[in-house]
Amino acid sequence: MAQSLDPDFPCSLTIDIPLPDHRLASSALRALQVDAELSPLVRRQFLLVGTENLQDQNVLRTEYKATTNRMLRVAVNGFMESLGVVLQVMEELDVDVLAADKGL
Repeated sequence: MAQSLDPDFPCSLTIDIPLPDHRLASSALRALQVDAELSPLVRRQFLLVGTENLQDQNVLRTEYKATTNRMLRVAVNGFMESLGVVLQVMEELDVDVLAADKGL
């Protein structure tokens, strides 16, 4: 994916996380965007992507920009830890996910 080069934030990374449906993707987005980036040297943006239909937007896209590769790595590591917690909670507590696992 081509991104415009920002001279103040030359290091960038886009992470796409496909989820089973729009509701879960939207829940993950809301849970993750609560915590702002701690460093002014890192910028982050969340989006839901998919097809034109809102209900088919089940991919959580996270776009990172940072001043250095090190700052980018530190920010993404923190994001991955938070994402792991969110996904684990969804897996263990979400009623629809549990019903899908049981074939209901």
